Amino acid sequence: MSDDKPHDPAPTDADRTQDPSHETQGELERSEARELEIVEVREGSFGVQGSGDTSGFGGLRRPVVMPGASAPPYGGWYDDVAERLAGGEGLTDAIEKVVVDRGEITFFIRRHLLLTTVTHLRNDPGLRFEFCASVSGVHYPEETGRELHAVYELTSMTHNRHIRLEVAAPDDDPHIPSVAPIYPTADWHEREAWDMFGIVFDGHPALTRILMPDDWPGHPQRKDYPLGGIPVEFKGGTIPAPDERRSYS
Repeated sequence: MSDDKPHDPAPTDADRTQDPSHETQGELERSEARELEIVEVREGSFGVQGSGDTSGFGGLRRPVVMPGASAPPYGGWYDDVAERLAGGEGLTDAIEKVVVDRGEITFFIRRHLLLTTVTHLRNDPGLRFEFCASVSGVHYPEETGRELHAVYELTSMTHNRHIRLEVAAPDDDPHIPSVAPIYPTADWHEREAWDMFGIVFDGHPALTRILMPDDWPGHPQRKDYPLGGIPVEFKGGTIPAPDERRSYS
């Protein structure tokens, strides 16, 4: 017996969005980046470089590529959020660039305007991003003058929307304003980003380590942090710490 019920067409890339509502799926369109940004070029694998490696991994060469700025219109409610954000008081120059990639939108914000930005995002009735879900750190040692990034995931429960903010700071001035006074949930997230990456969140109520001991030297998730480790015993054998193992370089 045949099934006469109509079948929904297979979703396209334009339909796959973070917001599953019918209205959003119908309105959003892919916004292509104008150019890609090469942040770094990595060579070898597992620290292996040069001709000493016979496996061939030493010859690997892979660029670390970031999506470039997207050109408006971004599609759907993305444009409304971008316009309301840029139109906030004192926020004309707050946005460095906007990136729409893989169905998500990221606003790169100048760090001195971060607190003004998140206050507007939370309080504006048309935005109402009331919840900061996480604050993460990223380290790009080759991105001169922008080595440290703080990434904020914001959710509007009022409008069922999600956006991302990203703020950069240089290694020699790793200060970014704390958003904890605006979003109390950021308290422990900022402590972890400080602990792991060394980002100093100015105005945080108690910026102390949260994972490592208080007297721990350095910040373990930075890419320039020494590998280190301790020997591990395994079935009668001993595996040396990572920084003491054989190097092919």
